[in-house]
Amino acid sequence: PHTMQRYEIVNGVMIVTPAPIMRHQWILGKLYRLLYAFVAEHQLGTVVMAPFDIVVQREPLRTRQPDLLFISTERMPVEKLIDLERLEFAPDIVVEIISPSERTSDIAKKLNDYLAIGVREVWLVNMQTKSVEVLVSVETVWQLHGLFGEGDTIKSQVLKGFEISVAEIFK
Repeated sequence: PHTMQRYEIVNGVMIVTPAPIMRHQWILGKLYRLLYAFVAEHQLGTVVMAPFDIVVQREPLRTRQPDLLFISTERMPVEKLIDLERLEFAPDIVVEIISPSERTSDIAKKLNDYLAIGVREVWLVNMQTKSVEVLVSVETVWQLHGLFGEGDTIKSQVLKGFEISVAEIFK
């Protein structure tokens, strides 16, 4: 459905999600700028902010809208991505900024969906604890790459050479 509301479709049912708070958007903007600058400089692919659908399953329809995603040129050249209405394959990296109201069970369902379609790396950014949990897919499970706090630097396993200090994300 075409609507101004942010939503995901789970088992054919539209689940409307509340508008993000300002801190969420602030963090999203910082992550987008830093990730995009690295990806563009090295011509590695493209970075996309929500709202943009990833189709997890067709019947019944299930979509997800991660806060941020990275698609490498190996998955699809940038010039072919620009006309897509939705993504029908897995991005390489997904970033979810966890809202205080988000339930652990909802996060687990998203992680299961991302693993099922072949996402290689997920960042769970926790606004309350000012930490970032990075998971990498290893065959059929998520493996913890690290739980990073304010004094730490995150090094992506998928985007070799990309580093970001956790303090930079939250300041």
